[in-house]
Amino acid sequence: MHSFTDDALGTLDATGVADALRAGEVSRREVIDAAIARTRAVDPTLNAVQIEAFAQAQTAPETVGVFAGVPAFIKDNVDVKGLPTAHGSVAFAPKPAKLTGEPAAQFLHSGVIALGKSRLPEFGLTASTEFADAPPTRNPWNPNYSTGASSGGSAALVAAGAVPIAHANDGGGSIRIPAAATGLVGLKTTRERMLDQPGARNLPVNLLAEGVVTRSVRDTANYVAAVEGFGKPSKWAPIGLVAGPSDTLRRIGVVRADILGRPVHPDNGAILDSAAKTLARLGHELVEVSLDLNPRFVDDFKRYWAGMALAQSLSMRIVERGSFDAERLDPFTRGLIQVAVRNPLASVASAWRLRSGTTIYDEQFDGIDVMLTPVLSHPSPLIGELDPNQPFDELFTKLVDYVGFTPLNNIGGGPGIAVPHGLLPIGLPGSVQLAAPRGDEATLLDLAYQLESESPFPRIFD
Repeated sequence: MHSFTDDALGTLDATGVADALRAGEVSRREVIDAAIARTRAVDPTLNAVQIEAFAQAQTAPETVGVFAGVPAFIKDNVDVKGLPTAHGSVAFAPKPAKLTGEPAAQFLHSGVIALGKSRLPEFGLTASTEFADAPPTRNPWNPNYSTGASSGGSAALVAAGAVPIAHANDGGGSIRIPAAATGLVGLKTTRERMLDQPGARNLPVNLLAEGVVTRSVRDTANYVAAVEGFGKPSKWAPIGLVAGPSDTLRRIGVVRADILGRPVHPDNGAILDSAAKTLARLGHELVEVSLDLNPRFVDDFKRYWAGMALAQSLSMRIVERGSFDAERLDPFTRGLIQVAVRNPLASVASAWRLRSGTTIYDEQFDGIDVMLTPVLSHPSPLIGELDPNQPFDELFTKLVDYVGFTPLNNIGGGPGIAVPHGLLPIGLPGSVQLAAPRGDEATLLDLAYQLESESPFPRIFD
């Protein structure tokens, strides 16, 4: 289910569209109109758009930046002036935002033109963009399957060709999971490299990182180079523009078991093997390693995640007073809140232990430069398997079985990138994750370029 056709967008990535605009090969209005037509063609099936702003996009002033004039969507958990921010929830009636928040402003600084806002599951708390009372967001590679989450709407729109780039963010894998499910590049940056949501840096552990989902490594590299200097200065040395692959060889640790030491699904394992062989063929040294984590890590993350759900609910109760109705929260959100409410001291203790996550993360790179892992423990599930209406404990167990690798980077604050690689037997794209020490996104982009060059990404329109 895609919208690629012979129009002003063609099969170009965001960099290609921006280049065509600068060269005068296409006009900005042609590009915007093509993206609107494409979105209208696929969204009745994909259910990826939360709110459209097509008229505003058509009349928007000229922009500057690396992606000047390129159409895009912004995930509906950041504020954009004049548009409501629903956070994927029907528990309140959001009013139009009075100001554009820093994460959205940073994204727009690249020059993109926002066509609207993309869908996410309620408060971004789960790994599939499904809802208790609305149609799910579907995977364009096969609409019977999940598009992942929480940046599922953005991923669906980029993978389907509606736009070449979209805003995303990642609190436990929410860029990398949907990127893996839909065959996209998804970089979760080092903690505090990009601008954060209000209050994020005051949390006991700041899990969230802002970014994009794209169809090429160069789009992701061009994006981070263009926006990393926007707004407040970062404590991290700039990445700069990683313009292509280098010939630098690394020692890469291959991780085959998840954070609980369990092997992954054979199909995901085969994709990992293929990527490892590709990197070995390029001359990198590959060694087998395992994650050295206390099994309590999963329970601590669960309790901290539950505390985040409670905090989000309480915040909405204050901000959206008069319209917020906790009874309308979906069953999974309510289940998480109950975990936090039943034993608040345990949640505090879990948060305290997770504060050592940076040290634990750093230790994983003892003797290696980079880790190569699956993104997910098994292929993207069918729609309904992660439905939020099912019993909470049952769903949470399924999520742990699915999301076995990505949360470590959020707790540890380190960068990770989902890179498309091959096809799964069910016809969905495969993906692997590369992770590096904090601050070393440049190495991840370099290796991602190498994989892309040696093993071109699967294309939905072939």
